[in-house]
Parts: sequence; structure tokens; C-alpha cells
Amino acid sequence: MRIERELMRGAGPIAVMKLLSRGPMYGYELVEALAARSAGVLDMGQSTLYPMLYNLEAKGLVEAFWETADSGRERKYYRLTDKGKKKLAADLKQWEALAGAMTGIGVLSVRAALAGGRAGVA
Repeated sequence: MRIERELMRGAGPIAVMKLLSRGPMYGYELVEALAARSAGVLDMGQSTLYPMLYNLEAKGLVEAFWETADSGRERKYYRLTDKGKKKLAADLKQWEALAGAMTGIGVLSVRAALAGGRAGVA
């Protein structure tokens, strides 16, 4: 399932920052992790990811650095800054509140979806 552009604008940067909160990653590694850890829902190409990373970098939320990989090849890695960690914590609280609200009205109820839209909806 592909997410519409407007939803991805909010979810994408938070997902990227969440992955980077676990440690530095390079671009292709981020693309692969986003696809794998979201069961393909947050699958995005490099043409979407890199502008997002540049935007996060311009805001001071991530920083880039070069490192030599085991293969001897130079790779550009990204890591979360202290400002990014604070922003991520605040954003995650908002997403949790939103998910809770959506669950409360039955939008995110897995049971409701499996039962044809009735179970789990008050």
C-alpha cells in the first residue's frame, strides 16, 4: 500500500528520524530499513528520501558525515542531532495521541477491519 503524499510528508521525516535515533545510517540503508520495517508502507525511493534528509539537515535535526565502509568506499551517513532528538520526542507524543484518537473512533481497529467494520467500534 502506498501512502498519499500529504500523509507521507508527516510520517516520512518522523520515520527517518526514528531510524536514525538507533544509530547513524547511509541513504540506501535508510531506504531499505524504511521498506522492511514498515512492511512496504513507507517504501520510498532515493529521490524522495534525499530531499527529505537535506530538509532535516537544513533544520538542524540531522547531520551528515562521511565514513569509509569495510569495502573501502566512502559513504555519507546521517545521524540525529540533539535538536533532532528533542523534535522526535515531541513529534512521537503527537503521533501517539493521534493514533490513540483514531483507535478510539475505530479507524485503527484491526479487529474492526477483520470483522467487516463493526468489532472494536463503540
